[in-house]
Amino acid sequence: MNLLRHTVPAQLPEERIKNFDEVSLGFTPELALAESERCLNCKNAPCMTGCPVGVHIPEFISHVRTGDLDGAAEVLLRDNNLPAVCGRVCPQGNQCEKLCVRREKLGGSVAIGALERYVADHAKAKGITVSKKEKTEAKVAVVGTGPASLSCAADLAKAGVGVVMFEALHKPGGVLVYGIPEFRLPKSVVAEEIAKLTDMGVEIRTNIVVGKTVFLDELLAEYDAVFVGTGAGLPSFLHIKGENLSGVASANEFLTRVNLMKAYKKDAVTPVQRGRNVVVVGAGNVAMDAARTARRLGAEVTLVYRRSRAEMPARAEEIEHAEEEGIRFELLTNPVEILGENGSVTGMRCIRMELGAPDASGRRRPIPVEGSEFAISCDEVIVALGTTPNPIIKRSFPALETTPKGTIAADEEGRTSVARLYTGGDAMTGAATVILAMGAGKRSAHAMIEELKKAGKIR
Repeated sequence: MNLLRHTVPAQLPEERIKNFDEVSLGFTPELALAESERCLNCKNAPCMTGCPVGVHIPEFISHVRTGDLDGAAEVLLRDNNLPAVCGRVCPQGNQCEKLCVRREKLGGSVAIGALERYVADHAKAKGITVSKKEKTEAKVAVVGTGPASLSCAADLAKAGVGVVMFEALHKPGGVLVYGIPEFRLPKSVVAEEIAKLTDMGVEIRTNIVVGKTVFLDELLAEYDAVFVGTGAGLPSFLHIKGENLSGVASANEFLTRVNLMKAYKKDAVTPVQRGRNVVVVGAGNVAMDAARTARRLGAEVTLVYRRSRAEMPARAEEIEHAEEEGIRFELLTNPVEILGENGSVTGMRCIRMELGAPDASGRRRPIPVEGSEFAISCDEVIVALGTTPNPIIKRSFPALETTPKGTIAADEEGRTSVARLYTGGDAMTGAATVILAMGAGKRSAHAMIEELKKAGKIR
């Protein structure tokens, strides 16, 4: 058995910056088998405690090790409704793989995420799906079609509940289709995962904005329960001079144009600015996605972040890929003004920072270094400083209790202040990860199922 963790094959950096094809090529059968043999099949399975959806990790990897990929798929699909998505974008390094006993001294954590993707792609190729109970009279409306909503809808459908999903955009998938680039998560993978839902009888209605074209009180009158999984799509900005110049955009707008509207194509109806020198502000996964997308559109890209590399919240893999692709990092740097001429961006004035005592988040607070200001020349600025929930739901349904941050107030199972109305994912927590949203969707689904059982709607 090889002690060291196996590396997942990937496109070469000099090639991938010229296309939007998936960067990671996934394990070959030989690599998947070799990596599965590194799993120690721990009895207490510490890795499982780091999985928000409770995948039985050693069990599915054991099936891979014996060559039973169908069995591995059945174990994986038992708990994870979007395994092909999670295997590609889940931050395993901060969750299941972080708790792997091999992590520190035994050659690195088992590549759980890569094995998950390998098994999920096998399940997709073989058409392996989960069984569902006979359809009942219960009906649930699910608002939004992002990861929380998809996970919730899938568990409800498995229990025989009739589910209707409402999506504001013209394609379902939420952040999976508008926020995550093709080179990290191909849209065909998302479409195939959603197709599994519709095959289970879930109905998806697009181009419907709940709170504008239909209202929550109307849904509560028509359905036995309602789940709100509208995510956190309202971008935050810098609030500095020059932010209204032409050439400044939120990462949300930039990525939506490219990912959902295919603006990178020559015949695209929706345009996108193609800067020659682009500055991206932020250091999370969205910032990396925006920077790497701009690079593929032909730009030289500089990423500005006010803390050090150690505090960067993006996945380690995304940071490494960005560096390999030639993206320049200006760390311990904070924007103070966006410069412009004739209404358009010409640069950004910044100041150097140093780290002081930890703040409320536990990270060391950045402090400006007096007299250290300097300018970066650029013709486009993309702001990736996080997002908050869109206020449409809150404004259209005052009975729903929200927090000072604009998120929907709810308990751990997603119960809100309104009877039969549940929530989960970024709408409840603020911007987080795909897998955490999925876990919240599952918890709400199970809570709804129990209530529907008490009401005699399902057995």
